[in-house]
Amino acid sequence: MHHPLRLLALLLLPGALTAQTPATVQRAAQSITPEDIRRRIGIIADDSMRGRDTPSPELDKVATYIAGEFRRLGLKPGGDSGTFVQRYAINRVQFVPESSAAFVHGGASDVSLTYGKDYLFIDNAFESGDYAGDLVLLSGPVAGALTADTAALAGKMLIFATGPRNRAERQRVIAWKPAGIVLITPAPDSVWATIAARNSRVQLRDPGRQVGPPIILAARVSSLQPVVTPFGADLAAAQSATAFEARPLTGAQLHVHGRIRAVERNSAPNVVGILEGSDPRLKNEYVVYSAHMDHVGVAGPAGSGGCRAQGADSICNGADDDGSGTVAVIEAAEAFVALTPRPKRSIIFLTVSGEEKGLWGSAYFAEHPPVPIASIVADLNIDMVGRNWKDTVVVIGKEHSDLGATLNRVAAAHPELHMRPIDDIWPQENFYFRSDHFNFARKGVPILFFFSGTHPDYHQPGDSPDKIDAEKEARIVRLAFYLGLDVANSAERPKWNPDSYKRIVTGN
Repeated sequence: MHHPLRLLALLLLPGALTAQTPATVQRAAQSITPEDIRRRIGIIADDSMRGRDTPSPELDKVATYIAGEFRRLGLKPGGDSGTFVQRYAINRVQFVPESSAAFVHGGASDVSLTYGKDYLFIDNAFESGDYAGDLVLLSGPVAGALTADTAALAGKMLIFATGPRNRAERQRVIAWKPAGIVLITPAPDSVWATIAARNSRVQLRDPGRQVGPPIILAARVSSLQPVVTPFGADLAAAQSATAFEARPLTGAQLHVHGRIRAVERNSAPNVVGILEGSDPRLKNEYVVYSAHMDHVGVAGPAGSGGCRAQGADSICNGADDDGSGTVAVIEAAEAFVALTPRPKRSIIFLTVSGEEKGLWGSAYFAEHPPVPIASIVADLNIDMVGRNWKDTVVVIGKEHSDLGATLNRVAAAHPELHMRPIDDIWPQENFYFRSDHFNFARKGVPILFFFSGTHPDYHQPGDSPDKIDAEKEARIVRLAFYLGLDVANSAERPKWNPDSYKRIVTGN
């Protein structure tokens, strides 16, 4: 029966219909259970999924399972054509060595370089054709170029004595718009032969890279030293330089004829579900929970990431990497849909593929999001949280935005979780650049990366469901849930540390 006066009284109560109560929030958090985590990881990381390589029929099966869970939970589809699945193209290509050549014109005399003997293509994001430009020798670390004038490097062939160390530096170098990049290596004959043999195989093309210049080569020191000697340059000295320097080899040009052919065209999935927020204004802003649902497949040429058979077991299940994070996203979604009312901001639940190949799926999502990228206020990325310590989780990126302070406050408010979020304890490993959050960060989205570290079963058949600490993971997911709810309900969106923004987003 309808009672107008009772309804009016409720409407007059401050916040009666606009905020969750502690009891409803706790009930939602308690829907995240070790039993559910264990069951779902058992599905995603089962032997029948054959390590969820990108692309593979088994990866598509996992995507179908996750899409079914999102549909069951009542999420809104955020994929292609009204579905939960977003697909991106993947092509397999192969270099054509017999039709590829390079030579240096200028200097004391022309120098011809032979593919396989003197140089190799180490990036396949180019079209068959001719590439040429004036040669410039770059000494010292790429990081030193932050304050250098790099406009003059556009259209040049750049010889790097010390190449880009990580994905961010590589993207920064590509943004200089050179015609080509030459990375020198002192690799001995045995190592070079191994690289050349691997280089001759059919390869997946990175779908996140625009096909076109620069063409990227690896060249041997012994082959390039005769090129730079007439200019008074020494490659060994350039490699040991501590300050960045760009030295034009005036009058010398590198010409490369590169040939590549398409072998196979394919695609891979991301899965996207959206929970609409309850606030008329803030529902147009979004918090993202992300994880990668792919792994490295099976041992041998079909797999990747160093998967090696252990006895009769050749399947690298990826229960922790990243079945644990994938299930965490599903569990978080289940908790959020249990809330009444919904959080003020909308939530995107995202599982991507191709992370093990080079963050492919998240790169595609960041370039083709279902909502404006500027409306995404935070990405909470979860990768490998099912093993190692019982009461600690490393949260990478805390120092780069006020999300770190928010997380510390939320964790302190929930001592019952017995879960302490700590700063990155492996800065030398550059994990900040190695999981899917980075593709959000480079677009200006503040991020946090929940990560419990690697272990001896990393990328091996031993990363199996039976080794997951589901009780520990449940407490981490609850912490991530409480954090996301706080961010989703906050009047202000998270803010970058200005210095971090300059370094990570603008590259200054």
